[in-house]
Amino acid sequence: MADDTKYQEPQRLEPSEIDGLIAAQSTSQPTEGLFIRADGSRGKGAAPAKVETYDFRNPVFLTEIDLRSLRQLQEDFVRYLSARLSLFLRMEFGLKVAGFGTMTYVKFTESLPSQTHLCLFKADPLVGVGVLDINPPLALTIVDRLLGGRGHSVKVERCLTEIEVGLLEDIIHIILEEWCRQWKGEVELRPAIMSHESNGLYLRTSPRDAMMLALALEASFGDCIGQIQVGIPYYTIEPMVKRLQAKRQKDTSVGVLMKKATWQRSYERINVPVRAQWDAFEATLREVASMRVGDVIEMPAELFQRTRILLNGVPKFIGAVGINDNRVAVQITAKLPPQEEEPTHANVH
Repeated sequence: MADDTKYQEPQRLEPSEIDGLIAAQSTSQPTEGLFIRADGSRGKGAAPAKVETYDFRNPVFLTEIDLRSLRQLQEDFVRYLSARLSLFLRMEFGLKVAGFGTMTYVKFTESLPSQTHLCLFKADPLVGVGVLDINPPLALTIVDRLLGGRGHSVKVERCLTEIEVGLLEDIIHIILEEWCRQWKGEVELRPAIMSHESNGLYLRTSPRDAMMLALALEASFGDCIGQIQVGIPYYTIEPMVKRLQAKRQKDTSVGVLMKKATWQRSYERINVPVRAQWDAFEATLREVASMRVGDVIEMPAELFQRTRILLNGVPKFIGAVGINDNRVAVQITAKLPPQEEEPTHANVH
């Protein structure tokens, strides 16, 4: 049924190896470590292995953004598949997404009808076995159309014969080819049918707690309405999901880069008001009302070293006031940080 699937038994450490690991942890000196690779082989080396966090209660690291991206891929897959099946069967074949999400393998198999048609397939070079479930009345209606029928719904509840399965494989190949084609931007996949089953209760193509990405489709063909389900182990598509995540992060980082401003000749004729001012002192309304022409206002000498220079009313620089060729001048000494570049309406000059 799933002969190509290989299950790895948990690796057991020898007592001497356990003692060596404990001794390595108790010393501060770097020592050679023992590593068990993904293929089950063992090795030693001083370089630390790459360790990733793993949540055993929720082993699928799919965010809302990841699910949205995957759902968009599935919607494209459904749209192209509907058009291709309609052309192949020379009759409208409607498809729409009825459900999409993740669940454990045991829950996925429990959700399958007791009497259905299952196709087990692989997508080389990916690992793992996928499950394609087609409602028997829908499958028999498709077979009737392939034999020259008008596509009227077949109400018989029974398993498909070997001849009917052989005819249905043409449709299954189309479904699998379209599913693989949605990943063509990441990797070239080659679908292959492994076997056919009629009951999912005893399927053992994945561990019971393995997470599955389940896609449920509602198909309407003539007067027949049935369901098609595609279940893929998450570890099968995990490499492609990580590529999508890396591509999205790269696009985001490129998008946030600010474009460097370049000088345009049209800027040369733009007039920008420039003003220098001080934050001199605070006065009460009584003191302001008592001011008369000729009064002298004393200001500290260091205030001239903290002159603010405003461009179009926005403080941008700090400068020092002086005399140059009998004219008052301001020398720029520092640039204000962005948080201090706030418009000002002070009128004390």
